[in-house]
Amino acid sequence: MEVEKVIETRGLRKTFRDFWRRPTVEAVKGLDFSVRQGEVFGMLGPNGSGKSTTLKMLLGLLHPTKGEIRVLGAAPSDTRVKARIGYLPEVSHLHPFLTPRETLMYYASLFGMAHGEAVRRTAELLSMVDLTQAADRAVGRFSKGMARRVGLAQALVNAPELLILDEPTSGLDPIGCREVKDLVCLLAKSGVTVLMTSHLLSDVEDVCDRVAILDRGALRAEGKIADLLRKPEAVRFLIEGLSSEAVAALRSEIEERAGCRVQLDYPAMSLESFFLQVVAQDGRLRTFEMAPFLRATQGTREGEGGACSKL
Repeated sequence: MEVEKVIETRGLRKTFRDFWRRPTVEAVKGLDFSVRQGEVFGMLGPNGSGKSTTLKMLLGLLHPTKGEIRVLGAAPSDTRVKARIGYLPEVSHLHPFLTPRETLMYYASLFGMAHGEAVRRTAELLSMVDLTQAADRAVGRFSKGMARRVGLAQALVNAPELLILDEPTSGLDPIGCREVKDLVCLLAKSGVTVLMTSHLLSDVEDVCDRVAILDRGALRAEGKIADLLRKPEAVRFLIEGLSSEAVAALRSEIEERAGCRVQLDYPAMSLESFFLQVVAQDGRLRTFEMAPFLRATQGTREGEGGACSKL
């Protein structure tokens, strides 16, 4: 059975015009892509590639010049669709004098949520992002990492079916980045569809199932990360427990049989993994647990863990 498409664009174009309606910049040029239900989809590209413009059109904040957009089966301008989307902008615009608890209660009220339900969801989200102890401090005094966690919580208060994250790890230290990636994976496994942009390619590689690469408003590449990065002309064997003598003998044997030189290297962990192994031994790197109301409103993602299984 075909998986439902949560986002689909066809021939999407956006041209910005000046005061006299003369075209100045064609920010998006005939963009075709889709995001399937329950996957983590990464949108990559350099500055000026059209990522932010595309996100704004998906959210109904900008109207396309040409083309078609369907989000959750409807037009982005449909307010019923907006109520099913969570959004974390690149810069978290939080009122500095409100506390995290007041911030979440405010956003819950915008969705017309009953007071008792808003209180319950607020408490569960604060626990989920590890802000219970700071729930009644003004967010204006928070570090960028703590403010980012408040932003993530507010993006989830409506139990969204689609979560759009614009540079979710921007400005965070390695521990904060890893915690955000763990949270994205947890949400994806619960059935939430995630669309994220990032300039940190390693973050996208860690969590995304598929990616689209934009450049100057056009789609340059799209597909599963493993397929895009695979080198079909090479093969690698991973064998543990061999002595140096056995390695040399095996290498010579393969070179003789294959008639070509075999390159020898040794597996290594990523720098991020080593850093976290060194500095996170005191328990600062926490394990997220899904807020109960999110578990109740989302299904469970079937199949393999995708890129998240590497974390």
